[in-house]
Amino acid sequence: MAKKRSRPSGSFKAKVALAAVKEAKTVSELGSQFGVHPTQIHQWKRRLLEGAEEIFQSARSSSRALQERENLEAGLYEQIGRLKMELEWVKKKAAQLE
Repeated sequence: MAKKRSRPSGSFKAKVALAAVKEAKTVSELGSQFGVHPTQIHQWKRRLLEGAEEIFQSARSSSRALQERENLEAGLYEQIGRLKMELEWVKKKAAQLE
């Protein structure tokens, strides 16, 4: 019977990636310590370093992005409502023609 593959949690990935960033041990040593392939550790380290910028973005820019998203959602819900009304109208007119 095949062994079921485990999925590491986000906290485990962060822990391993931070250990790799500290460079106190080699990636091979970390792989042996945590039971993870060194290539996977390199990928997690790269993702951590690439995503670090987002953590330190100003609150103003993140609130602006949130406001833009809310405006987009409101517009889309409005459009959905209009399309539903038009669909009901077309259905009603089609029923009258039959």
